[in-house]
Amino acid sequence: MFISVNVGGWGRGFVLAISKRWKEPETKYREWATNKDNFKLGEVQFVQVEPATWVANVIGQRDIKKDKDGIPPVRYEAIKEGLVRVGEFARQINASAHMPRIGCGLAGGTWDQIEPQIAHALTGIGIEIFVYDFE
Repeated sequence: MFISVNVGGWGRGFVLAISKRWKEPETKYREWATNKDNFKLGEVQFVQVEPATWVANVIGQRDIKKDKDGIPPVRYEAIKEGLVRVGEFARQINASAHMPRIGCGLAGGTWDQIEPQIAHALTGIGIEIFVYDFE
């Protein structure tokens, strides 16, 4: 699972590791980004990359840089909405969730804001979570 921007950008951060491993998530994301009707904050795209592996692309940041008031791109409410959708999907397919510290890199969010949302939306409904730190 990773957090994406609402402007269709793909090319920095964790998505580079995803693209290195699988091409389909980037291709599907770029296709999705052309449909502005359902490509908005809080939405999620699920892409199956292996028989038992899915990539969840959560639209959880607005733009790619701080706005004129210095507010970072992260949108906590959108991440919360997306995580609820991810939790529902994971429960349907009996999956665990693996992720970096979503929303805390280029999006400018803080883990103390994101972690409780994960606890509520995922671990709170019995989804096992694995969070990885990358150097």
